[in-house]
Amino acid sequence: MTHRLARTVAEAHLFMDLHPCEVCGEEQFDRTAAVILVEGELLSRYTGVCPQCGSPREFTFLLPDETPMPDPDEPSFGDDRPSELLDAGEWLWVADEITRTIPAEPDGMTPDERRHARREVRTAAAAVAEARKFVPPGADAVPVGQLWSLAGRAVYDAEPGRFDVQRLELVERVYRELADTFSD
Repeated sequence: MTHRLARTVAEAHLFMDLHPCEVCGEEQFDRTAAVILVEGELLSRYTGVCPQCGSPREFTFLLPDETPMPDPDEPSFGDDRPSELLDAGEWLWVADEITRTIPAEPDGMTPDERRHARREVRTAAAAVAEARKFVPPGADAVPVGQLWSLAGRAVYDAEPGRFDVQRLELVERVYRELADTFSD
């Protein structure tokens, strides 16, 4: 069996969050993590039980050769390689979901709310950066073949121009600038 690489713990958890229980559709479950060796490969295995229907849940990912240390101020989902777990459209969907709940201005927010908003918008910027990694060197946009999920393809079909490399760079930069407006 071929396992797909989870470049970071954050990427693995996001993938699990986006793949609900196949029996009842519940998205969350308490996870127990373990590192296992299968056929000479180090894998991370997450197991748990669906809190809604009691079905067992399990996800297994290939571990990277090097595990980057997470920076609490600068979210990251992986190295320079494109994700093997989420396609470019899913990354843009994640960014959309995050920014949908963030106010455009920090006025009236408590310091804790501002810190949370800054972290969320930086996470959205990191998700857009992940989508940009699917643009091959010298290309102008993410190739349609890099959209293998139904969700990712739906994002592409709704607005293919979002996958242009210049637009991806601009959106990432705008999100990073927006995140700075929430600084204390």
